[in-house]
Amino acid sequence: MRKQLFQYAIIFNPETTGNEVVKEESKIITEPTTVLAKDGAEVNLIAAMSIPKEYADKLDKIQIVVRPF
Repeated sequence: MRKQLFQYAIIFNPETTGNEVVKEESKIITEPTTVLAKDGAEVNLIAAMSIPKEYADKLDKIQIVVRPF
């Protein structure tokens, strides 16, 4: 199958629920990265595997953004 060009970035959004106090702002934890993949699902998998280990316990606050070309 022919692969397509995609870019992905990983963002940390420390949003809160209830009465929690936010001490951090949203930030990009992986700069836009260009990859070849067969579809968006494969890009999401590639991106998920590149999430830094220090965010492993905060996956509910991680956003993966994918852009096809």
